[in-house]
Amino acid sequence: MPVNFDFRQSAERVLRLELKAVEGLFQTLNDEFTKACQLLYSCTGKVVVMGMGKSGHIGRKMAASFASTGTPSFFVHPGEASHGDLGMLSANDVIIAISNSGESNEIISVLPVIKRWGIPLICMTSRPTSTMAKESDIHLCLNVEQEACPLGLAPTSSTTATLVLGDTLAVSLLEARGFTADDFAMSHPGGALGRKLLLRNLDIMHEGNLIPSVSLTATVSEALLEMSRKGLGMTAILNEDKTLAGIFTDGDLRRILDQQLNIHSTPITRVMTENCITVAPEMLVAQSVKLMQERKINALIVLDKNNHPVGAFNMHDVLKAGVI
Repeated sequence: MPVNFDFRQSAERVLRLELKAVEGLFQTLNDEFTKACQLLYSCTGKVVVMGMGKSGHIGRKMAASFASTGTPSFFVHPGEASHGDLGMLSANDVIIAISNSGESNEIISVLPVIKRWGIPLICMTSRPTSTMAKESDIHLCLNVEQEACPLGLAPTSSTTATLVLGDTLAVSLLEARGFTADDFAMSHPGGALGRKLLLRNLDIMHEGNLIPSVSLTATVSEALLEMSRKGLGMTAILNEDKTLAGIFTDGDLRRILDQQLNIHSTPITRVMTENCITVAPEMLVAQSVKLMQERKINALIVLDKNNHPVGAFNMHDVLKAGVI
C-alpha cells in the first residue's frame, strides 16, 4: 500500500466530479427531454433499453426501474441483438440506446433494422455530433466534462449521470401515470417489500373465538384470565350488543398495581380504556404498525363498520408476518 496515501482526499475528488456530472443534467431537461417523456408515456409496446459494457449495466437497471414503476420495459444486449434477439422487438416499442461516446459499434450495426421497422429511437450520449445522436429521433445529451477516473478511462461520472437521467425519466413517467403504492406492490409481491405493501390487517389478525373479549359486567380478574388464555396482551370489553366499549391491556394492569385494587371484585369498567385506538380489516398492516409506534401501543382491535370486533393482533403477529 502506498505510504501516507490520502484515501479520503481521493474519495472527495470523485464525489465532487460525479456531483458536477449530475448537476450538468439540468441542461438536459429541455424540450428533447419533454419529447422523450411524451414518447415513452404514449408507448403502446415495451421500452427496450440497449447498451454495451458499463452502459449495459446501467441500461439493465434503467429497464428494471421502468418496469417496476409502471412502464413495461426490458433490456436487450446489443451484441446479441444482431444474432437473433432483435426478434424481441415490435413496431409498437420505443428504444433507448446508451453510449457515452455515441459510437458503439454493436448498437450502430442494428440501427438500419431499427430504422426499417420504424421504431422510435432515443439515444443517450455525451456527444451531440456522434453517429448515434445524429441517427436518433430524440437525443438526450449527458454533458459530462470529466470522468472521476484520473486516467479518464473507466466510466464513472458518465455512468452516474446516465443512471440519474434514467431515474428522472422513470419517476417522471410514474408521476404522470398516477402510479400508486398499490400498483407498485403488484410488481413487488415477494420479500419484505411485498409484505409491507400487500398485507392487510385481515391477513394477520386473530378471528372468532381467538379474539380476547369480556363483557361489561366482568371483573378485572376475569379480564386477566381472558388475556392469559388468548395471549395478545389485551382484551376487548363488549357492550350487550357485542359492540366495543373499551379495552384493557397489560399496560393498564401495570398502572393499577399501585392502587391496591381487589382484582376479584373490581369491575373492568373502572379500569378499562374507553375510546381506544382501533383499525379496519382492509387497512394495510404497515399503516397499523405506524399507528402503533406513534401511539406506543402493542396490540390493536380490528372493527367492522358497525363497531363489532372482527379481529385482533399484536406486534408479535406483525413480526411473525415479516412486515418489520
